[in-house]
Amino acid sequence: MTLALLVPGGTGQLGRELVARAPERCQVRAPGSAELDVTNAGAVIEAVKSLVEGAGELRPVVVNAAAYTAVDAAETDETRAFAVNADGPRLLAAACSAHGVPLVHVSTDYVFPGDGDRPYREDDRPSPRSVYGTTKAAGEEAVLGSGARAWVVRTGWVYGAYGHNFVKTMTRLSAKHETVSVVDDQRGSPTWTGDLAAGLLELAERVTSDEPPAAKVLHATGAGETTWYEFAGAVFAELGLDPARVRPCKSDEFPRPAPRPAYSVLSDEAWRASGLTPLRHWREALTAAFAESRDAFTP
Repeated sequence: MTLALLVPGGTGQLGRELVARAPERCQVRAPGSAELDVTNAGAVIEAVKSLVEGAGELRPVVVNAAAYTAVDAAETDETRAFAVNADGPRLLAAACSAHGVPLVHVSTDYVFPGDGDRPYREDDRPSPRSVYGTTKAAGEEAVLGSGARAWVVRTGWVYGAYGHNFVKTMTRLSAKHETVSVVDDQRGSPTWTGDLAAGLLELAERVTSDEPPAAKVLHATGAGETTWYEFAGAVFAELGLDPARVRPCKSDEFPRPAPRPAYSVLSDEAWRASGLTPLRHWREALTAAFAESRDAFTP
């Protein structure tokens, strides 16, 4: 893999994993928002220009991991959420188009309404129910309509060694409470950042090759599906604790400002058809994540 990577959002949960997984022969710049504000047109243009100028014989590519991910806060912070999740990708796509650089943009299951009963396909029409989902759908539209060589990768239920996530929350709660109540009426596919980052790096290499994926929208999540309650039980099991300490409850028992999708399983049909390596089953990945990063999950 001989890539020059620019990873906006490089200090976030996924961005840090991309840096950690990138092969040594890759040239990686992974600025956080303090270093590269994706809503600043001048900064974005300069970042992509510098990527191209510094690539040498390497193949430049942008993997956008920058996002406003505070789902509930977005309901009352719509302007900022749109700026980061919609305007930012638009500016990145325009800069990539101007310099002939491929763009891989990371999106979310929240672009769908969550009322389905079968895995959402890549060509299903987005119909978000939250401000966060609406801003991410707008970002997808901006990228795909930009004229840039761009691919959108939707994922969901992401956790990993870096940042805040569900697995770390369950670990913290397990040390404080004898029992923990977790919703059992929302279904999705837990996705380890280790596997997701590996998939995105594989895709980054493909989009810079002579045979890039024909599909412009791809889904990459852990295989299989489960509920948050079952996921929590699996986390307890990995901790060597009794999964019975996790109790099921309904979403309406824990009302949130932003609605959560009841069903957000994503089909990876286009990912597989593109010849990309499928992400492993979510339960297997969880075991692998703990084997690799137990200390990060249990500080």
